[in-house]
Amino acid sequence: MKFYEASADIKANPETVWKVLTDGQGFTEWDSGITKFEGRITIGETIKLFTEVSPGRAFPVKVAELVPNERMKWTGGMPLGLFKGQRTFTLSAASEGVTKLTTREEFSGVMLPLMWNMMPDLQPSFDKFVKGVKTKAESS
Repeated sequence: MKFYEASADIKANPETVWKVLTDGQGFTEWDSGITKFEGRITIGETIKLFTEVSPGRAFPVKVAELVPNERMKWTGGMPLGLFKGQRTFTLSAASEGVTKLTTREEFSGVMLPLMWNMMPDLQPSFDKFVKGVKTKAESS
């Protein structure tokens, strides 16, 4: 298994951070590296993300879990589990008035070695995403 992960301590309550995380249409407003967002972040729905890293290409993912103010999971990949990605967004108390956001995407499957070598480095995108959530939530 391979993964990317980023986190930030955000001076906002979990409800405020959650509101930013679940407003997919707003992602492009706070410069997250997502250039276009299609769909609704609702359990069982498939959403499509378009990114700076791979312009013009849609990344469809299914909203697999939503635990308000705590955790959200998106899943995607190739048929038969040949290559899978699972992105988890976790909110936890860091200190009074501060919420820790951790975003982690784990990749697995028999095609992982080949796909990993073909993928661009996504760490800057993860860092940019959590920084954008922090900026947006703290300004709300």
